[in-house]
Amino acid sequence: MLWGLAAGVFMGGGGRLFWTFASLLFFVTPVHGRDGGQGSAVAGAAVAGPPVAEVRPLEETFYGNKIVDKYRWLEDSALPETRKWVAEEMAYTRGLLDPRPGREAIHARLSELLRIGEIGVPRIGGKYYFYTRRDGLQNQPVLYVREGVNGKDRVLVDVNLLAADGTVALDWFWPAEYGKYVAYGTSTNGSEMSTLHIVETKTGNLLPDTVERTHAASIAWSLDNSGFYYTRYPKKGDVPTGQERYNRHVFYHELGTDPEKDEPIFGEGRDAEDWPDVRLDNDGRMLLITVAQGWTKTELFLMNLKKGTPPTRITTGKNFLYNATVYNGRLYIVTNEDAPRFRVFVAEAGNYERDDWKEIIPQTGGVLKDAELWGGKIFAQYEQNASSQLKVFDLEGKNVRDLALPGIGGSVFGSGGKWDHDEIFYEFESFTVAPSIYRYDVEHGTSSLWAKVDAPAIDSSAYEVSQEWYHSKDGTRVPMFLVHKKGLKKDGSNPTLLTGYGGFDISLTPSFESGIYLWLEHGGIYAVANLRGGAEFGEDWHRAGMLDKKQNVFDDMIAAAEFLISEKYTDSNHLAISGASNGGLLMGAMITQRPELFRAVVCRVPLLDMLHYQNFQIARLWVSEYGSAEKPEQFKWLYAYSPYHHVKAGVEYPAVLFMTADSDSRVDPMHAKKMTALMQGAGSKRPVLLRVESKAGHGVGTPVGKRIEELTDVWAFLWWQLGVR
Repeated sequence: MLWGLAAGVFMGGGGRLFWTFASLLFFVTPVHGRDGGQGSAVAGAAVAGPPVAEVRPLEETFYGNKIVDKYRWLEDSALPETRKWVAEEMAYTRGLLDPRPGREAIHARLSELLRIGEIGVPRIGGKYYFYTRRDGLQNQPVLYVREGVNGKDRVLVDVNLLAADGTVALDWFWPAEYGKYVAYGTSTNGSEMSTLHIVETKTGNLLPDTVERTHAASIAWSLDNSGFYYTRYPKKGDVPTGQERYNRHVFYHELGTDPEKDEPIFGEGRDAEDWPDVRLDNDGRMLLITVAQGWTKTELFLMNLKKGTPPTRITTGKNFLYNATVYNGRLYIVTNEDAPRFRVFVAEAGNYERDDWKEIIPQTGGVLKDAELWGGKIFAQYEQNASSQLKVFDLEGKNVRDLALPGIGGSVFGSGGKWDHDEIFYEFESFTVAPSIYRYDVEHGTSSLWAKVDAPAIDSSAYEVSQEWYHSKDGTRVPMFLVHKKGLKKDGSNPTLLTGYGGFDISLTPSFESGIYLWLEHGGIYAVANLRGGAEFGEDWHRAGMLDKKQNVFDDMIAAAEFLISEKYTDSNHLAISGASNGGLLMGAMITQRPELFRAVVCRVPLLDMLHYQNFQIARLWVSEYGSAEKPEQFKWLYAYSPYHHVKAGVEYPAVLFMTADSDSRVDPMHAKKMTALMQGAGSKRPVLLRVESKAGHGVGTPVGKRIEELTDVWAFLWWQLGVR
């Protein structure tokens, strides 16, 4: 499921499905005598304490438990008092961060580093190759097309021309089968509320067809280019208020007709939280509909378009994940059914009996992340100890070859191909290897570099990457990547930034982030912990960190920090942590459960009030991951760790920078606002700051200009709090 908590760089385009703070790194040099108090001297001028949020107690009773919320009124972003308080908080934050020594140098260096661009995996449509690339300080990636694999690039869609400040984003794109048209989505201000457009590849002309409410759309073009199947959300008035971001249905649109008259072909009468995606088989006869129901269950439906039959369910209703491809009348199914690290079955497309499925690729020690059928072969991506592996199988499941990747300890972020092309593209990167696109020749079994991101300002050979294993509270072994300069001395005082995520079946694997090198060049350590709740070791690892087992994630993060300290990589005075979204919840738990372990915390677009989270934005989609306080048993475990409900007066908390955005359509900004008010009201001695970004959302589509400003604030904050010159 793409429209979840995790933010991605290219949603629906084979890109990353998470957001880390790796790019927030800046070099630090420890000095003595720092002052990190709320009213500390800044550039010689005294700064008053934080704004005072009015306490308006609201008492609720949950199953006999009386709970008081002092700042419920801050949930209403339109309230004049809320707007006034936010403006005062922003002025307070600016008053502390703007004058920080070295701020100009931070900004200048970030402007250099973010010139290192981005590149996406090509999608093939007939003789055309479509891919995205961002160069220099372009705010948003540009969609390019080239005719022939080695042809000349031509700009097809450049959303940078649509807004001077870069706040129009290219959300996704889907070429027609033979490349005549491309459907693509744009949204404004980071909202991800896409509008679908269609461009003719040959001329670059836009068709009049425009479809609203298509965020994170799934598209399947008919083979004759006459139209496409797609997913869309209801407009206001068609469903009860608040339901507009649910009820995702499948439609068919015929080019040249009014999209508002498109009739739904799937979704009516189903749960509002269902998440259908569509895919057509290679000869245009079968439409496969994959329906996600939370993060642990999917169902497969098949429509015979030639016979006009309604969607027929071909899975068994069990609580497992299924994904599939239909090719030449056969269904190739990837599933974790009774195999937490996934395996592959084949079945006849017209036979819906589970007993007739044939296993062709059994479960192995690695986690099968994806298996696509391209060029007459099965192209399989595995993950072993949080690093990628690629394997090629024939259609009967026989291993043809293992692909040698450019380095050990790296990640494949997306791949692309077609059934009728003997080539497959994939993107590889690691902590020390910039994103590179490789072309695999199916016939000859060889890979060659197709395109790459240049990073001339970085000498990655000066650094080393290791993977350490430590034990969590219950004895579980957990891995953690460490990146640092060669020859690092373990003297217990190295500035260290630790990050984690731990949820939604998402892996944190090695990725290239130019900002890391600002930290590494000057002795910093970057640590990435692979916590339970993620996908690094299969579905068992995921389920060990969700629902009533969520505390395992927090225990894993605490153990990571304790390991770094016990092994003398750092100490609590030189240890900072960062996380976003579900990782922001993790930060909230670290603040309230083990405040003495950390000196500073960057908590971005976080979930923090876990008793009410499900009532905001699209959060009901996440009840299968967290649970809901609307159920007595689930209330118990949510209340046990909900960060907002565990702030105590008189505790010396770490310095905290809460970051949110006013257009966030996933996690409501109320979490960061309420937590800021509560911690400031509890008398925390170290600064608790709030930063609310305007015309931005959960992270996807944020223009480079805004990213530079955001990261400058983060580094000014961490530099100050870690005692850096």
